[in-house]
Order: sequence, then structure tokens, then C-alpha cells
Amino acid sequence: MRAGMAYPKIWFLRHGQTEWNAEGRIQGQLESKLSSLGIEHAQQQAGLMAPILAQGPACYVSPLGRAQQTARIALGDQPFITDARLAEAQAGVFQGLTRQEVAAEYPEIYAANPLNLNLFCAAPQGEGFDAFQARITDFLTGLSEPTVVVAHGLWGQVLRGVIYGLSRAEMAALPNEQGCIYQLADGGEQVLR
Repeated sequence: MRAGMAYPKIWFLRHGQTEWNAEGRIQGQLESKLSSLGIEHAQQQAGLMAPILAQGPACYVSPLGRAQQTARIALGDQPFITDARLAEAQAGVFQGLTRQEVAAEYPEIYAANPLNLNLFCAAPQGEGFDAFQARITDFLTGLSEPTVVVAHGLWGQVLRGVIYGLSRAEMAALPNEQGCIYQLADGGEQVLR
């Protein structure tokens, strides 16, 4: 990955799998609880977090329930700040629908946007990519110390894209795994498992 601006070290955790993730349903800013696998994902992250938390990083968490639930497991008793800028992309009329339902009801939008980042950001009445990227960049530019972030899949793709100066297409193609930690530092990315 190529480096963009310099930011402090960031450990990014995507929330564990939710019931809606398992169903292929678009959450956006709607709520869905962690599945049993999602709880396992958060427990895997907890096992990786001990040496990181010992370094005393700042911790920020999305206000959405799935991220809060993940943080309570993965961060244990570590205090954290809830920041609204960490919420997932607001996916407008697609929220609550499965990808198959979106394909049936909005075939042209669906066909033109095969990757989730682009699909969610193309949703009628949704947030759109520019506003989504702007709030992530706003959060990033305020960081001044090593930081743990617990948020969402698309949020993490854009976070990493902004840090590394990627195009929107490159951001949309990034993996956004659950149950791991993306360590972003020194112009590179390491996936901790």
C-alpha cells in the first residue's frame, strides 16, 4: 500500500458477525446483534488486544450496538469513547434489505455497483461516498496518539484507503475481515490473527 498523510498508529477492529451479516442483509445504521460466531470473533480479538491495551492507547467505538457489543468483549474493562463519526455508512432505502432484494428492486444500481462500498454509497436516500469519507477523514485528522478503533467493515475500508491514499475503487476492493485486528502503522498494514 502507498502512504498518504502521516497518522498515529491505529488498531482497527471490525465488529463481529451479526445476525444480519449471516443473512446477507444490509445493516447500514440499523441494528442487529452479534451472532454466536460474532461473539467468537470478538473473543478472538480480545485475545489479541491484551498487549495492545497494555500500551495505553486511546479507544474509540462506533455508537451502533454491534460495535458496542464487540468493544465490551474485545476491550474488556478498558474505557472507551463513543464517537458518532464511527457509525457505518447510512445506506438509505437499502437498509434492512438483502442483497438479493436490492438486486430485484434496484437492478440498475445493483448491476453497476458489485462491491459493498459502492452499493451502499449508491443507495437512494443514503449518505453517499463523499459525506462518508469526509466524516472518517474528520475523525482521522483529530488523532494525535496511538488509537484503537472499533467500527464497521466499510468504515474500515475507507479508513485504510484514506491513510494509504487509495482510490475509491481500491478502497472498495480491500478485505474487511471479522475476528482480527488491522494494525496500521509506518506506512503499512499488518493483520493480527
